[in-house]
Amino acid sequence: QVQLVESGGGLVQAGGSLRVSCAVSGRTFSNYGMGWFRQAPGKEREFVATISSRGLTRIYADAVKGRFTISRENAKNTAYLQMNSLKPEDTAVYVCAAAKGPGATRREYEYAYWGQGTQVTVSS
Repeated sequence: QVQLVESGGGLVQAGGSLRVSCAVSGRTFSNYGMGWFRQAPGKEREFVATISSRGLTRIYADAVKGRFTISRENAKNTAYLQMNSLKPEDTAVYVCAAAKGPGATRREYEYAYWGQGTQVTVSS
């Protein structure tokens, strides 16, 4: 049974930083791409960032480019999202997802497994 468990969310002031983690169990983590998505209240879920299985390809949404960094530690079966220069509009539930294949992808239908999410709140 594949499980994805996010951690590290919380409340931070605008301009601050936060790192969220996603621990994966039940599959060979290093064979698959990973992604982060977010959903704000009353809004559709949106793509944030994705990384390929070996970390060679990373893709970001325009809204977070230059502020967020996605990474992974295959030895720890964990993916990360480092968020800097946070803005109130970054407030959302952040959800990690494990892809069906090794590539980095922004397409939701190319993800096989999803976590429950962790709340990130940025105060102004």
